[in-house]
Amino acid sequence: MNEMAHERHDAKTLPAELGAPALVDGWLRRALSIGAAFSVIAAGLGFLDGRGFDADHLLRAWLLGLVLTFGFAVGGLALLMLQYCTGGKWGLLLRRPLEAMSRTLPLVFAYWVVVALSLRKLYLWAAVGDVKAALQSGWINEVQAHAIAFKRPMLNPAAFTWVSLLCFAIWSFYTWRLNALGLKRDADSAASTPFWIKKMENISGPGMVVYALTMTAAVIYWVMSLDPTWYSSVYGLLFLVGQGYQVLALAIIVAVSLSKDEPFKTLLRQTEQHDLGKLTFAFVMLNIYLAFAQFLIIWSGNLPEEIPWYLDRILGRWGVIVTLDFIFYWLIPFTLLLSRDLKRNKKRLVRVCQWMIFAKAFDLFWLIEPNFKDAARNLHFSWGIMEYAAVPAAMMAFWVAYFCVQLKTRPLVQTNDPHVAEILEPEHVSA
Repeated sequence: MNEMAHERHDAKTLPAELGAPALVDGWLRRALSIGAAFSVIAAGLGFLDGRGFDADHLLRAWLLGLVLTFGFAVGGLALLMLQYCTGGKWGLLLRRPLEAMSRTLPLVFAYWVVVALSLRKLYLWAAVGDVKAALQSGWINEVQAHAIAFKRPMLNPAAFTWVSLLCFAIWSFYTWRLNALGLKRDADSAASTPFWIKKMENISGPGMVVYALTMTAAVIYWVMSLDPTWYSSVYGLLFLVGQGYQVLALAIIVAVSLSKDEPFKTLLRQTEQHDLGKLTFAFVMLNIYLAFAQFLIIWSGNLPEEIPWYLDRILGRWGVIVTLDFIFYWLIPFTLLLSRDLKRNKKRLVRVCQWMIFAKAFDLFWLIEPNFKDAARNLHFSWGIMEYAAVPAAMMAFWVAYFCVQLKTRPLVQTNDPHVAEILEPEHVSA
């Protein structure tokens, strides 16, 4: 009895101020500075090839930045819904950062508008008007001609636009609904907590299914259709897991960085940090499992209509990139996150998560660039290809700035969450 009384006496209390600490303002200023610097670099790189402004590589890099920031915004929304469905103490730590990620959707939409206005520059099916004339001129081959003609009811500018707008409308609805209810839950009494838990579950359960469908439709149009001959039944699932991979990495960086000051200094215990590291490790394993399963099935089938997609990304020095992609995207995070000590060390865990975000961008480069005729089976250096570093860096920096603005708009802790009392217990109680 004395020991239990001692443990309760040692329990921490929430600080009076639950808003975002002043360090978030520092993140905001730094992000804006980085975004401005890389915007200038990106503009300069466009003129270095000596053939006028290289808009092609800038737009390809812009597409990479769109997909990367889209993964954080919509992936954050998905992980928020997953947390409402599963519960757990990790939700108390990540709920507000995930909500802030979801509220960056307007900026992602602005990024998408640039892509929608540049369809003919990015997508072969949009550039080809007369399939027969394009085939006769040698612009496209017979396989591409057949695929474009067959998929024309789906792959056309009107369908691209309307499907994308519908997806954004659905994501916006769930973002608005969950964020609005989150504030209402804050204002309600602790006695109503069971009602809110059930309500959030009822919204988020179907929302997860809707997310999977709409996200799959989006990546099919935005990324997969860059090569109109390519198809994969797990393409959407690969992006779904990849979004969990990158969102968890960013969420851990934010949570650990916030723990330098209150309220996260009180909330983030080593136990929950370790749990978040284990959850991230699970996504790393699932990520490589799906990617390797897709490759193994296509390799064993060895069908002429399937293997060109991989040959475009292996031959012509692309083998170096795919090897580095395997090392960066899976081997390094997997090896490091095996360590229990690393997952409980704030500085090292943040470094691994930062690496994972870089690796995600590197993987997107491997997915996007070989779709284009000048790059397929032909990896070569140009100043234009350096846009893949500058443009996404600028876009990501501006996205981080917007995320910081959103993070500051509401308290970082939901005080009537049932896990608050548990997470305030001394570390040794839950160990």
